[in-house]
Order: sequence, then C-alpha cells, then structure tokens
Amino acid sequence: MLSAITFGLLALAASSGVFAAPSTGPGAKPQKIALQSRTTPKGHVTSLRRRAAKAIGVPLDDFFLGTDLQWFGNISVGTPPQTVSVVFDTGSETLEFASTECTSCAQPNKFDPSKSSTYKRGNEVTTLDFATGVGVDPVVDDDYVLTVRNGTDTVTVGGVAVKDISLFTIINQTKAFNVDPFLGIQGMGSQAIGFFAALEKLGLPSLFSLYLTPHTVGHAELLLGGLTIPRKLIYADQTGEGDWEVESSQITVNGKTTSVLKQTRSVIFDSGTSNVLFDTETTEAMYALISPNIKPFPAEPGAYGLPCSEIDGLPAQIDITFTSQQGRPFNLTIPSEELNVGPFSSDPCTCQTLINAFDGLSLVGGSLLKHYYSVWDVGRQRMGFAPNGIGCARMFFMIIVLLKGMIPVAPLQYIRMRV
Repeated sequence: MLSAITFGLLALAASSGVFAAPSTGPGAKPQKIALQSRTTPKGHVTSLRRRAAKAIGVPLDDFFLGTDLQWFGNISVGTPPQTVSVVFDTGSETLEFASTECTSCAQPNKFDPSKSSTYKRGNEVTTLDFATGVGVDPVVDDDYVLTVRNGTDTVTVGGVAVKDISLFTIINQTKAFNVDPFLGIQGMGSQAIGFFAALEKLGLPSLFSLYLTPHTVGHAELLLGGLTIPRKLIYADQTGEGDWEVESSQITVNGKTTSVLKQTRSVIFDSGTSNVLFDTETTEAMYALISPNIKPFPAEPGAYGLPCSEIDGLPAQIDITFTSQQGRPFNLTIPSEELNVGPFSSDPCTCQTLINAFDGLSLVGGSLLKHYYSVWDVGRQRMGFAPNGIGCARMFFMIIVLLKGMIPVAPLQYIRMRV
C-alpha cells in the first residue's frame, strides 16, 4: 500500500524516519531510528543466523472483490492478547491498526487499549494520507486518510511475544477504508524495524517469504525467518531504502518492446498494492502494444479502460526483465488474465485495465506476486523469486474440466471494488 508518510513507500509529509518506542514514558516524543541501522552488508551473515530461531508461519486470507486485492493474517496485541488482523505490507514500515477510539472505523472487534495492561499511550497524533488504496482505483481527493496516535505494546506473532513494540492506533479514518475486512497494516519494509527487529534479537533469521495465491487456490502464507518449501530461487539485489526495489532493464508486452520500455528503471515490489503503476509515458507505451482502444478514464485520473466486450481473451502478457546476482537476465511475468479488473461503476460497459499511470513511480503489486514464491531477505538485501506453479495447476484443472464438459461457455463476470 503506497502511503505518503511514515509507513508508506514515499515519506512525503511528516517524517523521514521510523519512530521507536517512547524512551521516557508514554508522553515522550518518539525517537527516530535510522533506516540503515539494521542492514547487513551484502555477502555477510549476521550472528543471529547462526543461532536461528524456528521460522514462524502466518496463514493469510485473500480479500477478494472481483479481483485479488489484499492478503492479510492475524497477530495479537496487548496483555491479555487481542487478535488484530493486518495486511503484511512490503510497501510500508510500521504497524498501525484501528482502535476503539476510532468512531469512524466500521470494522468490528477493534483493539481496545484500555483492556491491555502493557499498552503505553503516546502523545503524538499524525494525519497520514495514501497515494494508493486497498482497491484498484487511483486515489482522488484524499480518499484515503488516517489519523493515528503513537504508543507501544506487546505484539505476538505465531505464539512468540515481543515487548514494547512501537505502533500506531487509528483514531479516525476516511470512509474509503471501511470496506476493509482487516484492522490495519503491518509494514514489512526492507529494513528490520519494530516487531521484526525484535524477532531478530530472539534469533530469527532476517528474512521472510510470501506465498500469495489467487482466491480460487487459497492456502496463502507468510513465513517469518524461513522458506516454506526448498525450491530453486533466482536472487536479485535489493536497492531501496525502506521499500523493496530492484532495477529493471526493460519491459516487453506480448513479446514486443519500444525505446520507452527499454529504459532502465527501479521497480518497487509492494504486496499491499493490487495494480501495476508506471509513469504516464510508460503506461501508454505498454497499452499501445495491447490495444488501441485502451483509453484514459476521465472520471478517475490515472485509470484506463476499454469496452468490456473487447477485453476477454485479449493478449496482454507483461514481462519485466531484471538481472540476477549472477549477472543473468530473468523475467517476471504478469499473465494476460490479470488485465481485466472489472467494470467501472459509473460506466458498466467500460472495464478498467491493470496498469495505472502514476508519474514518478514504477511499482508492481499482487497481480505479479501471486504468480511467484518470493523471498524478502533483509539481512542480505536481496529478493528471491521462483514460479509458484499455480498457473500450470489451474490450467491443467481447467483442461480436465473442459474435457468433461463442465465449464460454461459464457465469459466470467467481474465485479470491481468501489469505495
């Protein structure tokens, strides 16, 4: 999820650092932590790896509303523990969630600070605005704004409790957030901060892996400190400071490229964003290789679409080329099936397409990540990828069902999320 402030990919407003726990009591001003403080130089392994704790698995649910939007799971906060559902978001860096102080938050079972004996309330209140939201729509007119209060409490993940973790409780939010089935966000940026840094101190290896899947498959999982299944991974250097960023040499669409798409660019990997975002020139160069009928949708700046009658079966394979740590190019692919994210509510005959224009940004989200097993190695500052095999399994299943005459001929209908 792309935020304009502390727990987002771009710290555009209030802070360039991340707050640690108050040092002299709940009213103290949070201390800033330098983002590079827990980076391990490439090629080195920290002593924490040599005394590694057992990896922690967190099952993830898929927030599906016509398309796969977010993957979220449970942590516990407070003493006694209260269950808090969060998106594990690689595009942000801190923990924040709805509290009972938030009367505008529609989510049930909000965190109640008064019921936690270990909660320490801070005096810092900050307004946070987001440049991307939970759904597929570009953000317009401050659709996504949170007001949060800082504090600390005990956070438990997979039965492992860590004390005095810096966090933010949401005390007000705009109505766009009310569609969310989860209470908040746990940032999983490229530096070990907050609860992940505390888990490191307990001996957990400084990496995590994500197995994101389409809702039809399920069984998605976050694994802290390990890999779910041994598999052949391709690793690339991570170059972002706070975000997860890998340099790309070119983009091809349906096997073709252009001078614009051959430009080198740094691509951000954000598990909390659904769509793909590139600058306007790149976005329109990609669409030109898919269909001349894909046009900007004036009612939602940055969004594009075409007549729904033309979108089913339209070839739109996007290959983004990166370079491995061994110096060899490799592609990460977004298949054609991801192009259609459903009709615009204001114009049901026009379907929104996957790529949004956002000048100054190159970002891929869940539409790519759900086709790969991904490793996010904080200690070695690298990312690893391997095909998760889901596409082949789904295709095999559909072929078998087709042979049995069980798949209807009518195209699938999508319902696009509106907030």
